[in-house]
Amino acid sequence: MYRPRRGGAGMLYCLVLDCSASMLRQDKLAMAKGLITAWAHQLYTQRAELAVVGFSGQGAYILRPPSRAPLCSDIWVAPIPGGGGSPVGAGLQRAQALMAQVKRRHPDQPIGLWLLTDGRTTQQPPRPDIADFCQVVDFETETIRLGGAQRIARAWQAPCWPVSAFMASG
Repeated sequence: MYRPRRGGAGMLYCLVLDCSASMLRQDKLAMAKGLITAWAHQLYTQRAELAVVGFSGQGAYILRPPSRAPLCSDIWVAPIPGGGGSPVGAGLQRAQALMAQVKRRHPDQPIGLWLLTDGRTTQQPPRPDIADFCQVVDFETETIRLGGAQRIARAWQAPCWPVSAFMASG
């Protein structure tokens, strides 16, 4: 299982979660929620901070403001709804604003951004420049792959990981 170790204590991990209708297919949103729960537990042991921004047909919204990662995340992760379009640009703008607030208060705090998406969008959003580094987790599991998450990662010059790289084997 993947362990987000880059940085550790004092670092803010900003996760941007695609909650669109396409993520409901093949349980991709459920996989993403499981990944967030596992990462939150790992980040808790590292004393790192966590923020989560979601986006869907309802727009972009803060699911968890920046704070120390919680030991138990099921309470706030499980009810995250999905549906509608994929306004990835709005989600990343919301994350950029959130990270900018953190940087104003703590200019030296490192911030990493992870975009969790299946890339089923026509948007090509710019890389959030306030993040010290960005990574993309590709949830595209369909037989016919459009490569949207990989396209975003290439434009950002960021790593793109298939979700299978984070799933526990066995």
